[in-house]
This record gives sequence, structure tokens and C-alpha cells, in this order.
Amino acid sequence: MTELSPDLRAAVDALRAGQLVGLPTETVYGLAADARNPQAVARIFAAKGRPADHPLIVHLASAEQLDDWARDIPEAARRLAAAFWPGPLTLILKRQPDVPDAVTGGQDTVGLRVPAHPVAHALLSAFGGGLAAPSANRFGRISPTTAAHVREELGDAVAVVLDGGGCEVGIESTIVDLSRGMPVMLRPGRVSASELSRVLGEAVLTPDEPDATTPRASGTLASHYAPTTPVRLLDAPALYTAAATAARAGQRIGVLSRTLMDDAPAHGSLWLQLPNDPISYAHRLYRDLRRLDQCGASVLLIEAPPQRAEWQAVNDRLQRAAADRPADGEGLPKV
Repeated sequence: MTELSPDLRAAVDALRAGQLVGLPTETVYGLAADARNPQAVARIFAAKGRPADHPLIVHLASAEQLDDWARDIPEAARRLAAAFWPGPLTLILKRQPDVPDAVTGGQDTVGLRVPAHPVAHALLSAFGGGLAAPSANRFGRISPTTAAHVREELGDAVAVVLDGGGCEVGIESTIVDLSRGMPVMLRPGRVSASELSRVLGEAVLTPDEPDATTPRASGTLASHYAPTTPVRLLDAPALYTAAATAARAGQRIGVLSRTLMDDAPAHGSLWLQLPNDPISYAHRLYRDLRRLDQCGASVLLIEAPPQRAEWQAVNDRLQRAAADRPADGEGLPKV
């Protein structure tokens, strides 16, 4: 067996002692605990301020562990696992009876994925079991994409933070429910519905609203991934007009745009421009949102991306980030 680095050894020891570990993945950093230890899992909920009925995703070292956690596994799940694992895809399946309720939120389903990050793989292989690992941030807030974000947000609640650099994908995994027959995408991510459909040879449903039979899943609440600063999503002309109004009033705002604005009215404001392709945009989104949230602005203005399939995951995150803000601007700073 390969000798572990001191950091990995410390992380394995912490997990076996029921403590929490900051885990780098290719999507975002996770807050990991032994998924078979309800007391350790309870520490995740306490550190995040997460509702107890909100289920967690269990991370595995390989697809060979699938049957340890899920039962009645459909062929579609094995095909998706073969195609996309390790990678940013979570499968919702019927759980094995011994999977703790603390992980599933009391449901008969469990979310499973095999992350692609080499540090995550090394830790999971050394630990030998599943790790429950939601994003390592306060519940509902911006997910962390660096080790520094984890330390900044959760501090001493995390025994060990493994530094795996910046996250490649930058937003959370795609979640597909396979527990009810037809495949249903509950959360969009890097793996798109069209990619899933090509592998399965059938359409993957993407309902606008969950129904009574839809399993609860991570990151699917209406308000999520949100800065503490109010957010408004605007098209480019409206954003420019709002920014100009704020500049005239001497108001500090934060702006996230795709459109190049050489004459942007930046008085007292922080302007950040993201790339005009969805993969690069997603990679930088949370990092730049976090930076804007810390700039002392009274409101964050974000240029709404196109309503096209390739932007679905980014639009999902931005709409949830702005979900608890009045659409007409009532109650927000006047810009």
C-alpha cells in the first residue's frame, strides 16, 4: 500500500474519529464525514446550519461500491456510472436498509457519486468507505472552490482541510433521479441532459417543479448558493442603466457581467467580467461572487446569461442566488 502523505493521514484519522474534513472535488469543496457514523454526520448539519431533513450526497472511491449503498439498481444507473464516473454526476437510487437516516434525510433514497479529483480519490481509497460531503459552506450560501474559502467560512468546525487547489468545474454536480423509473434531472450541472440522454438512449426529464413523489436532493431549494448581499439579475442594457444610476448617487455596487463595457460607470463599485462561454463562466462564478460579496456593496448586479441549454446550470445557480430578492427591486437599494 502506498504510504499516505501527512495531510492525508491526518484526514483519514480525523474521519475515523468522527470529525469533519474539508474535501476538494472537481465541482466544489465538500464538508466530509464518515457516512456510516450518524454522530459524525450530525456534525455536518451543525457546522453548516443545515436542516436535518435535507439529504446528503455520499462520495465513493469507485462504482464498485454502488451495491454497498443502493438496491434495485437499474441498468440505466450502471450505464451512467460507466460513462461519467469518476466525475460531476450524482445518482439518486433506492438505498440499502443500513444506510443511516441521517444521510438520507429519512427518505428511501440515497445520492451517490464518485468524484474525479485526485485528492478526493486518494482520501476515499485510504478511508475505505463512503463520505457524506455537502458543500463546505454555511447552508444556502456560496459554495467554496478553494481551501481558503472553507477555512474562512467554517473555521475550527473542520478538523482538517485538504488543499487541492481551485475546483475545475466550479459548480455542483448534476443530480439525476433513477429511483422512480424514468430518469429525471433534479439539478443541472456540467453533465448536461443531452449527454445523459445520449448514453441512455432515452429522454431525461427536466421538470420545472418537483411533484409529491420527487425525492428531496441537495441544492434544489428555491433559494440557495446566495451571497449575503442582495442580488439582481438584469439584461445588459438594464444593468448598465442601474449601474449609471448608482454611480450618480455615489452608491457602491458590485457588478458581474459578460458584456464588455469600456465606459462602465464604475464610481465606488467593483466590476468583474466573466467569460462568455458557460464552462469557463461556471468555473469562475462562485469565486467572483464571493469576491463581490465581500466588497462592501449594497447590491450585486448580475448580467443574466442567455436562456439556452448550455447555460442551464449557470442560470439555475444564479436564479437560486437571487430567489429571495423581490423581482421588482422593492426593498433593495434604489439603483
